[in-house]
Amino acid sequence: MAPASHAPAAILTGQPVRASAAERPTEAGQAALAAAQGYARKSAAPATLRAYKADWTHFQHWCGAHGFTPVPAAPATVGAYLASLAGSHAPSTIRRRLAALGKLHRFNDLPWNPAHRDIQEPLQGVLRSHPRPVRRAAALSLAMLRQLLATCDTSARGRRDRALLLFGFAGALRRSELVALQVEDVASVAGGLRLRIARGKTDQTGEGAELGLPRGRHPDTCPVRAFEAWQAVARRNAGPLFRKISTGGRIGAAALHPDAVRQILTRRAAMAGLTLDGFDRLSPHALRAGFITEAYARGVRDEDIMRHTRHRDLRVMRGYVRRAGLLTESPAGLLDL
Repeated sequence: MAPASHAPAAILTGQPVRASAAERPTEAGQAALAAAQGYARKSAAPATLRAYKADWTHFQHWCGAHGFTPVPAAPATVGAYLASLAGSHAPSTIRRRLAALGKLHRFNDLPWNPAHRDIQEPLQGVLRSHPRPVRRAAALSLAMLRQLLATCDTSARGRRDRALLLFGFAGALRRSELVALQVEDVASVAGGLRLRIARGKTDQTGEGAELGLPRGRHPDTCPVRAFEAWQAVARRNAGPLFRKISTGGRIGAAALHPDAVRQILTRRAAMAGLTLDGFDRLSPHALRAGFITEAYARGVRDEDIMRHTRHRDLRVMRGYVRRAGLLTESPAGLLDL
């Protein structure tokens, strides 16, 4: 058995880019190779690399404890590992673990065939024998949003949270996009605000996007007024828009962590006494899903919603609407029951 410490870690840090034995690169050539390696390390998002690192470490330790060679991993070894996760890990986690193993093997030019029957048959058996229905994010209705906003007072924390909730809902923003917003990404224009989204989930090349947040009809749900109220106490012309606030109420310089959006939403829901019906769970995605379902309910066209939410697949976006209409659009409602 190969010692676990000898396994490559290229999936995490990238291996040095080397010239072939016949080549003798100049100093400029070596610099070009180093630059290529630097960009290669940025080919995956930091969060993805962290997840892959944890997945690879888990597999490495499992192999060490069971007498298997981690790299290159035999298909039967991978199948046995996936089977060991049955019952204790969610299907999405198991699939991600498999993807992490594939990433490491391919990056190191090692043989890898995820379609091999010794991998696929145990995987399909695990998924079939231990199904776990996905708990989807709730779609936050406008009435529910108002309940959350009612808990936001005029303190610095209350102003920040109000602006964050309204930007997330009205802008249909992901939590990563919310915490990445800089003050200079928000421009006050006639009729509202113009937001610049530097990079989103489906914009891996960083082309960016712009969207508008019109001034609201009601003061308590107006994103423009919420932004102005937060800026009045934050007093920053640059840097992170949504910043950490100490327990003493001091506004810091650091941006919120993405998980802070979930914590804020959970805390405000508890303060409002907000409970969810059915199988849904409250998560930051509830803001984005809520915008989509509310927009559909008011007859906004598909293409207009997609332009605002930056969805590329109509089927994905319509999935939110189908779930919202399970009862209101059910044909069972037309029966004389």
